Amino acid sequence: MTPFTEKVIEMIKHIPPGKVMTYGQIAGLAGSRLAARQVVRILHSMSRSHRLPWHRVVNAKGVIAIQDDESRSEQWMSLEAEGVEVGLHGVIDLEKYQWHPEGEEIGE
Repeated sequence: MTPFTEKVIEMIKHIPPGKVMTYGQIAGLAGSRLAARQVVRILHSMSRSHRLPWHRVVNAKGVIAIQDDESRSEQWMSLEAEGVEVGLHGVIDLEKYQWHPEGEEIGE
């Protein structure tokens, strides 16, 4: 596993309930701000084996980006169960719900 992948996994594991992060935000904090698609790949391939709270990751606009209806609904319901208000078309207010872990020790 690459150091980038390890950092991404640790960061996602630490997103607190009721908060979200964006793919690009995670990529940047893991050391490669242009690797948002890699974060998507890591989530897709490693969420189960690493028990990642994948539902807490959204796109840069605060939108649930999953196209599959069943998974999209699962993400929507999981976020709402944690107190995250999901608006029309799956939009989340990033000003209110985005987690900024700077200053917290992640993966240490």
